[in-house]
Amino acid sequence: MTPRWCDAWPAGAAAAILVTVAQADGSTPREAGARMLVTATDIRDTIGGGHLEFSAIDFARAMLAQSPGGLAGQRRLERFALGPTLGQCCGGVVHLAFERLDAIGAGQLALLRQRLASGEASWRLTPLDDMATPVILDAAGNIIAGAIGASVPALDADRPKTCTLLRDAAGRRWLADCCMPHRAQLLLFGAGHVGAAIVQAFAGLPCRITWVDQRADAFPAALPDNVTVEVTDLPEAVIDAAPAGASYLVMTHSHRLDQALAEQILRRGDAGWFGLIGSRTKRLQFERRLQARGIAPRALATMVCPVGIDGIDGKAPAVIAVAVAAQLLQAWQPAADSIASRPSRKACR
Repeated sequence: MTPRWCDAWPAGAAAAILVTVAQADGSTPREAGARMLVTATDIRDTIGGGHLEFSAIDFARAMLAQSPGGLAGQRRLERFALGPTLGQCCGGVVHLAFERLDAIGAGQLALLRQRLASGEASWRLTPLDDMATPVILDAAGNIIAGAIGASVPALDADRPKTCTLLRDAAGRRWLADCCMPHRAQLLLFGAGHVGAAIVQAFAGLPCRITWVDQRADAFPAALPDNVTVEVTDLPEAVIDAAPAGASYLVMTHSHRLDQALAEQILRRGDAGWFGLIGSRTKRLQFERRLQARGIAPRALATMVCPVGIDGIDGKAPAVIAVAVAAQLLQAWQPAADSIASRPSRKACR
């Protein structure tokens, strides 16, 4: 899925303000890199809600109402102290970047949307101390949009994995806005009632889903934009083609097929997470059968069955979906933390 701030340009909008959490210190509603697109009549995405967001919307619309001439009407970096200034209990400090977008900005958002949808990482670097055109870099650091050959801060091996403030060799401040596609990938086998509920529960979550079943008519007509359908009589081939570290959730209409898929996944040995729907009795049966087929107990111990976080025992599809979504978010969190915590040597002081 692509974030709402990066969606198609709002209908009828001549300009918009992109609001970005450039820096977040202490307890704050959202992390650095959270974004919100504000027009005179529309708001897309969120920087956390509450008084901070209301103040940011007012500030953005005041910028839209004034003349776009001059740096103050185009780009601003403002500090918000949540406790003293806004009366919010979190008490941290947020630095918000406000950037007026016009036709060029709309074109850059369209490019970012295209690259995110195809799984490509990008960095958008915006100068905050002058009105030079922002530039977009690819994963290798090559400028692919904006002023080709522009002098921008280097994004080296320690390039940020979230939004950050940088300084170039001349001391100018830049907003380095990291646009990373969702790395978490879930392969979901089974388009029954629970599978459909899982897809709906994950619609707004940071992941990509490949939904697999042999029955084309089992899938709904409308799908969330982070879901790709794979209709196939050979679901094992989908497992063979999956990247290392992918997550798997098996819940087909057939226990025999469940077992075949479980064996295929466990033989790979590189799943980031593997869940199998079923009871403890089903788990014991599968363990005996799979051990007889040469799957080691150590591998079997990685199979999560039953699925879902502890304490939620309901069997309705929507309940199972919520419990599994929470469990997978827990499984994916360490990887997200390791990306977000990578430092940048060139951070703005």
